[in-house]
Amino acid sequence: MKIELCVASLKGIHVAREAGVDRIELCQSLEQGGLTPSLGFIEYALANGLETHVLIRPRSGGFYYSEDEMEIMLRDVMESKAIGANGIVIGALSESGGVDERALEFMVKKADGLDVTFHRAFDDTYDYKKTIDQLINVGVKRILSSGQARNVDLGKEILRDMKQYAGDRIEIMPGGGVNVHNIPYLLQEVKPDAIHFSGTVKVKRDEGSKFAESVLEVDEAKVRRMLQTLAT
Repeated sequence: MKIELCVASLKGIHVAREAGVDRIELCQSLEQGGLTPSLGFIEYALANGLETHVLIRPRSGGFYYSEDEMEIMLRDVMESKAIGANGIVIGALSESGGVDERALEFMVKKADGLDVTFHRAFDDTYDYKKTIDQLINVGVKRILSSGQARNVDLGKEILRDMKQYAGDRIEIMPGGGVNVHNIPYLLQEVKPDAIHFSGTVKVKRDEGSKFAESVLEVDEAKVRRMLQTLAT
């Protein structure tokens, strides 16, 4: 089983490297659910020797995208591949709440051999079995999901059923509210192919500035507790 850390800061890159996680999902603006990181940030992660999977998400909110937004996403996929990213993390839905297979096919084609993860847009779809089948057909390698719920605690039974339905056809990676308390259930009952977490806490950045912001920042102690729990 692989361990993936969601990284949205320089500190996150350093923690991921020192803790020895298997790979990272790289993004920025985690407070908005994560957005596409800059090319410089991607290059920095790669220069630190991390297996880096890049989130392709041009804005916050839902996952129904305009043609112009899709054009930006395709460009981001190609740029990420060109500078050496190991994978991309994508998601696009139709107006009716199903998978936008046409958009996904374009992005998978542009990824051209990179690992492709379908992110938690999956949890906004209405039929998880149909969605799993569609993603397999398009060529997606893994699904990041909280079990079609707000977090893995609420969606744990669906996650278990998803893994049983998917079998070895596509990887199932729980994420969204993973913590030391629910990891034992996820490992024993879901038997996932990977676990995804951020290990963050809310902090005030540059508190003395007029432009101070509350952000989610990785907590190294929290990450190490999670890794210790996963190892037991």
